[in-house]
Amino acid sequence: MLQRLAKFLWTILPQKSRLRLVRLSQPTFTVSVAAIVFDYKGKVLLLKHVLRTTAGWGLPGGFINKGEQPESAIRREIHEETGLELENLEIFLVRTMGHHIEILFSATANGEGRVLSREITQLGWFSPEMLPSGLPGGQETIIHKARKKMRFDNFSAAD
Repeated sequence: MLQRLAKFLWTILPQKSRLRLVRLSQPTFTVSVAAIVFDYKGKVLLLKHVLRTTAGWGLPGGFINKGEQPESAIRREIHEETGLELENLEIFLVRTMGHHIEILFSATANGEGRVLSREITQLGWFSPEMLPSGLPGGQETIIHKARKKMRFDNFSAAD
């Protein structure tokens, strides 16, 4: 009886009210995008970010804007921060960390890029064998997996 009443009330509620109830009953998540961007030599792009509390270095990315698609968000973030355009963009990994969802892409880019954002203090292309220490959130492991998948194993640290 109670179940039928709840179902009836649910069906007569306006769409906005139902959506609000669902949102109130579910955990809130933040969503960001990041990219493992390689150059033609197999080096990976890392940015030294003002807001990173450890080494500062990490994969480029940022938060998704309301109504924005993940692929558009990563292309926008990379372009705003470095001026680079991404090629061969593919979803590589989606992971949750607490109340945060991160969508990681793999991609390639031509050019050197440059620091275009006040959030970034340095830009660097690193051989996966010579990454800076203290990369956040298992990024070193992710970089190695992406490099292997993209078949950059024939490049050496000396390139």
